[in-house]
Amino acid sequence: MTAAVARPYGSWPSPLRPEDLVSDAVRLAEPWLDGEDVYWLEGRPSEDGRRVLVRHSPGGTTADLTPPPFNVRTRVHEYGGGSYTVAGGTVVFSDVRDGRLYRLDPGVALPIQITPDGPWRYADLRFDAGRRRFIAVREDHGAAGQPEAAIVAVPLDGDRPPTVLVQGPDFLAAPRVSPDGSRLAWLEWDHPDMPWDATRLRVGLLDEAGAIGRADLAAGGPEESIAQPEWSPGGILHFVSDRSGWWNLYRLMDGPRLEPLCAMDAEFADPAWVLGLSSYGFVADGSIAAVGRRDGTDRLFRVVPGQRPTLIPLAYTELDGLVADPTGVVAVAGSPTEGAAIVTFDAATLAPTRVLRRERSVPLDPRYISVPESIAYGSTDGRVAHAQYYPPHNPHFIGREGELPPLVVYVHGGPTAGTSSGLDLDIQLLTTRGIAVVDVDYGGSTGYGRTYRETLDGAWGVVDVDDSVAAARFLVARGDVDPDRLAIAGGSAGGYTTLAALAFRDTFSAGISQFGIGDLAAMAVETHKFESRYLDRLIGPYPAAADTYRQRSPIHHLDGISCPVLVLQGLNDKVVPPNQAEAIVEALAARGIPHAYLAFEGEAHGFRGGSAIRRAAEAEIAFLGAVFGFTPAGSLPELALPGLDAWRTNARRRSSVGVQA
Repeated sequence: MTAAVARPYGSWPSPLRPEDLVSDAVRLAEPWLDGEDVYWLEGRPSEDGRRVLVRHSPGGTTADLTPPPFNVRTRVHEYGGGSYTVAGGTVVFSDVRDGRLYRLDPGVALPIQITPDGPWRYADLRFDAGRRRFIAVREDHGAAGQPEAAIVAVPLDGDRPPTVLVQGPDFLAAPRVSPDGSRLAWLEWDHPDMPWDATRLRVGLLDEAGAIGRADLAAGGPEESIAQPEWSPGGILHFVSDRSGWWNLYRLMDGPRLEPLCAMDAEFADPAWVLGLSSYGFVADGSIAAVGRRDGTDRLFRVVPGQRPTLIPLAYTELDGLVADPTGVVAVAGSPTEGAAIVTFDAATLAPTRVLRRERSVPLDPRYISVPESIAYGSTDGRVAHAQYYPPHNPHFIGREGELPPLVVYVHGGPTAGTSSGLDLDIQLLTTRGIAVVDVDYGGSTGYGRTYRETLDGAWGVVDVDDSVAAARFLVARGDVDPDRLAIAGGSAGGYTTLAALAFRDTFSAGISQFGIGDLAAMAVETHKFESRYLDRLIGPYPAAADTYRQRSPIHHLDGISCPVLVLQGLNDKVVPPNQAEAIVEALAARGIPHAYLAFEGEAHGFRGGSAIRRAAEAEIAFLGAVFGFTPAGSLPELALPGLDAWRTNARRRSSVGVQA
């Protein structure tokens, strides 16, 4: 092998190109088992993000079930999830184009409509087979004000309108019918709580007609989050609760009595940003396959009541959407060196058996992959924060002697979310070019218990910013990265942290905001129902805490931003409307701050279309090269940054008198 060549960091030729993020690439989600058939959804950037339902049959045949223009997605809570269900080969799914539900029968090519046209959205679907119907969460957007939530029963034939079973709470989720059809379990919560703050688990008795009689509170309440209720094949209700400080698995026994099944410092659920999440399931021998997350890594356990959970050794460190039945287990699985894939597991041993679909058919050569280092580092008030550090890595190149690489601090969204340990091509697109990346799990992130998650209560815009800054300073102090070439980037809530860090700190010399929040008050007033009271905990009730909202809103403190900014925005975004990005861009222009603004028609909150994903990646690389003074390899569209030369001159002047840009 030839010796690595010294080239400026950021300029290394990479085997990954921006177009590789979308060509020959899909986004895998919502795996499902129906007998020996395995189903999943593929989000296809090459089809403008259209989500296609796919089935793999025992004979090895894999086929699309939903032809264009069907798009299997739902916008309940805006983020969707639980957009289809299958039983006995019959599929029911939501089409995001009209919000209606469709049924697809075995051997039939085209789905048929089974819900009427109207202002309704459906999600979290489950069959109630004995009554030839299915149960769903429905949002009614027909009235003025916020949409109304209900749990409805939908006739499988679509020969009459859905029947309302439950309504009243602000939010409803996870309707689950017991195996004998006698009971219905569901989750509910009210403003200002989010589902990871406080939820209630109820169980109602179903009469012969399928209506709910008495409904009892089974678990949950203030300061307890219940997630993922599921009935075992024997009719015992299981669920995940954080009453211990960690999302652990319980079952509801006679009495009623809650029996813990896996008491440990690990999270067996994810924050319910989307509906239909699943992290455990019942296998043939009566045990439970369950995913527990700790320190940013997923682990697979076999859980047997009355016994200590058994850890299953796996190379996979990221396991999403795990479902199980007597025939086996399936999940979306990945690792630091393998991209996401639909993977099946043996029902007896829980060992991986087959990879049915990879997010990319041509994998990235392992020699080029930057494997992350898990770091824990000190932040403000004696706290410890967490992150994944990806050093620059390319077997053919090294940096020039005496040069340190630029760093991008990635800030995840949510903010109640977490970093992924799976292979991320967006990150590798940078590290293979000689740019370091640190992916931050700031205080408030999921995967470290409820106390860590609540670190952000009342402190959004402070703790997350402090931990992002501290990550950069930690790597600077360790000698890993260039202190004069530090950037911060994030989308949605991560975009807010990005803008706040630029406005209120002087650590970074570049920022990239994807559909980031600039005006917290506007977010509180204008955003959709699901998040309309989210900031009550993170900031304070609005308008009572209006002064705090203003103090922490970057839009009111843009005079503190003195470095170039790249702003990326979808024009159909209902979560963070484009007027926030436009106000930031106007203010930057008025102050002569170098910036670029890319707005994408047809894109909502999170880019799905191939052209938007590719153009955003091209712009980020070009932006970093322009600001940090390297020439990226390959051909990239020109990115105009008016005033950059003047900014660079001023930055050098400030540096010469001892002020760090």
